[in-house]
Amino acid sequence: MKFDTYAINSTLKKNLKAQGLIKPTDIQYKAIPSILKGEDVLAIAQTGTGKTVAFAVPVIDIILNLKKTKKDQGIQSIIMVPTRELAVQIQEVFMALCRKTRVNPFAVFGGVEQEHQIQTLTKGVDILIATPGRMFDLISQKAIDIRQVKILILDEADQMLAKGFFDDIQCIKRLLKQRHQTLFFSATIDKNIKKLAYSQVKSSAVRIQISPEDPVSKNVSHYVLFVEMDDKRFFLRKFIRENPESKILVFVRTTVRAERVAKALERAGINALTIYGKKDQDERLAVLNRFKQGDDKILIATDVSARGIDIPNVDYVINYDLPEQREIYVHRVGRTGRGRSKGKAVSFCSSEEKDLLTQIQDFLGKEIEKIAVSKDEYTFTVEVSETSKDIREMILANEEWEKKKGRRKKR
Repeated sequence: MKFDTYAINSTLKKNLKAQGLIKPTDIQYKAIPSILKGEDVLAIAQTGTGKTVAFAVPVIDIILNLKKTKKDQGIQSIIMVPTRELAVQIQEVFMALCRKTRVNPFAVFGGVEQEHQIQTLTKGVDILIATPGRMFDLISQKAIDIRQVKILILDEADQMLAKGFFDDIQCIKRLLKQRHQTLFFSATIDKNIKKLAYSQVKSSAVRIQISPEDPVSKNVSHYVLFVEMDDKRFFLRKFIRENPESKILVFVRTTVRAERVAKALERAGINALTIYGKKDQDERLAVLNRFKQGDDKILIATDVSARGIDIPNVDYVINYDLPEQREIYVHRVGRTGRGRSKGKAVSFCSSEEKDLLTQIQDFLGKEIEKIAVSKDEYTFTVEVSETSKDIREMILANEEWEKKKGRRKKR
């Protein structure tokens, strides 16, 4: 089935086609018809499966139909998200799909001045994408009127729960006194997520779970490289050099770590962007935009940025530091292999991280393929990186190493 066979607005169909969206993914195929019927939906689907389009298409179509009979209805749908980055990414998707329609999406979040947001809200918004803090602040100022809301969407609900937004979610539910449709989307599920979900959706809600046997996209290939903590920077340099045209997203645990890795790469002549929570909003958006457009091909991120980064054609996700929670691994590697694209996740595992690797493998239900590195090659990589002043010396040294390997094989 293709999108052009759906009974949805013709302009919306054209916008889908313009974005290269021809056939629905599994989550889209299963969720869109139920949402169009007005049913509550509880959907568990890993990152990168097309969840945003799964609720964007029916929500836009429903609002377009409402606009045929009424004008200036106010906010019709609220999409609650855990992070500013995710709010921006969802707004971009809605803006693209609402092109040349009368539906106005808009995102509000903290870290920026309220004045512009209030002015835009005053002009009229149909779909509000919001982080909880800023949304409730604007509701208290009467800048947001939720009396006409007909669809409430909770996206990345597991992450909202992890960030302590349980009470906020319950609060918005209480404030929406009118009858409304609730769509609950989460990448993972456990007893706490179930408790939250069942407090939000009707008992008759349609339940959708994509690939329950595999918590990550089948489009992602997984690899592990065993390397000591102090040597990781050398192997990252080598990996980047061997993949010069690839878009690479590197995850580290802390802000300090992100800056240190970036400086280590800079010393080797490699430019890398960094993104983490302490950067101001404008700077974070500028960094994401440069990486998205391919101006810079290396982005080093902390886990605060793991959610909400929706960047096409990320070739590799590198877990420079293994995550301390197995669920975070899912969120990280979900930045590649999105939709129908293929991607690769490479984890650098030190001796002190082997227990974390075991937990991740248990969660995935399979052993991660090992990248073989001989003792000589390991030693050579470290020694060359330590003695080489710049990337050109590393390239020449490595070429000489490859020639030596070739001569040994011939013997």
